[in-house]
Amino acid sequence: MIFNKFERMTASRYLRAKRKEGFISVITAFAFTGIALGVATLIIVMSVMNGFRAELLGRILGMNGHISIVAPNGYPFNNYKAAIKDISEIEHINLAVPMIENQLLVTAGKSAEGAMVRGISKDDILSKKSMAEAVKNIDMEYFKDDSIIMGVRLARKMGVVEGDKVTLLSPNGKVTAFGSVPRMKSYQVVGLFDSGMFEYDSNFIFMPLEAAQVYFGLKGVVTNIDVTIDDDKFLKQVKSMLEHSLGPNAYIYDWKQSNSAFFNALEVERNVMFIILTLIIIVAAFNIITGLIMLVKDKSRDVAVLRTMGATRGMIMRIFFIDGAFIGLVGTLLGLVLGVLFCENIEAIRQGLQSILGRDLFSAEIYFLSKLPAKIDVTEVLSVVVISIILSFSATLYPSWKASKTDPVEALRYE
Repeated sequence: MIFNKFERMTASRYLRAKRKEGFISVITAFAFTGIALGVATLIIVMSVMNGFRAELLGRILGMNGHISIVAPNGYPFNNYKAAIKDISEIEHINLAVPMIENQLLVTAGKSAEGAMVRGISKDDILSKKSMAEAVKNIDMEYFKDDSIIMGVRLARKMGVVEGDKVTLLSPNGKVTAFGSVPRMKSYQVVGLFDSGMFEYDSNFIFMPLEAAQVYFGLKGVVTNIDVTIDDDKFLKQVKSMLEHSLGPNAYIYDWKQSNSAFFNALEVERNVMFIILTLIIIVAAFNIITGLIMLVKDKSRDVAVLRTMGATRGMIMRIFFIDGAFIGLVGTLLGLVLGVLFCENIEAIRQGLQSILGRDLFSAEIYFLSKLPAKIDVTEVLSVVVISIILSFSATLYPSWKASKTDPVEALRYE
């Protein structure tokens, strides 16, 4: 649509309300602010949810593989070295990690907590980026024999620091003539890992694989094999190849099966939030309609004069369309800038608000992560901007059409 100079000047004049038109100006300001806040809020919320999902998925796949292989009926793998060699040769598989996982009780002084012990070799820990990052402040040369690495939050709950000794107590103990005796042994804490994910930092303990095999009486065997692939898009293909290769000798499940309920809930919440927050923009668009209708009513005499001077209905319609479109377009762009800036500095803003309010605004115990993430999806942001502009432009059509239908004779007769 092409607007001539006369239409642009007249539209600009109508946007600058006189003192007696102050109420119209207030409605216009509300519409402008509503569009901006709606767009900004939608971008922020969607980016935070994207960041939360991506960060959580990254942490999960950083500490675990894309695919887990478990021996059927709880029996351990006694030929895992040969199995890992065969698995590693499958296309798109980057890493196959043997490990032992078991739950037990850890005690230190008067403290006692349940924990998940993961027996894993030092080289396998360092071969995974997220795990290597979690233990970057630990001298891994000491991770051997009767030593363990505890999650930082678990250690904090128990009052344990690096160098302390803790006792591990497993109910799956030795069978004697007097019954089953729990396994109990002391280990030295050689470091505290920090993965940034509450679930792991408050529940997991790493133990050298050989030490775990001795402690759990699983000499020469493992309970799990974690498989990491080079791209998640090959997940189904690799899983199918593993099932064909291993057959009924193993139970194979992927990260989507393990966390399906959680990630499905996130996706549903994300879609619902998008719909709800879009309503904010729709409400603001109705404010544009209200403001323009009142402006048309107030300017009916001006419109009549313009019509008698030769202005066409199309010109009148375009004048009021420019006013509404300007409010929607500028409000959308302002919301875009505010939303992106907020997302880029969201953690600093959270920390600032926490210090002012004196409250924890993003509890790791509830949200699983220690930092508030935000990931801006360009396609999603563009969709929000396009939706906002379309709604804003659509909101101007009826008032503009109404203005173009003004009868000059009737408008001037009652003035």
